Amino acid sequence: MKVMLRQNAAGHLVVYIAKKDIEEEVVNQTEGCEGQIFTLANGWELAIPDLSEPLRLPQTIEAKRLY
Repeated sequence: MKVMLRQNAAGHLVVYIAKKDIEEEVVNQTEGCEGQIFTLANGWELAIPDLSEPLRLPQTIEAKRLY
């Protein structure tokens, strides 16, 4: 699914998922076998492969929801 990464006014990383109309703050970020794993405030985990460092924001990327 396509997601948009950006920073909110407080400087925290936020993920917006347009198809679900969800905007959640990233509460944890780890490295996994599928790439970067973002844990959102609502409990969802998103795997984002090939995420460039340093992170340029805002950007739209492909992510996979983990269960």
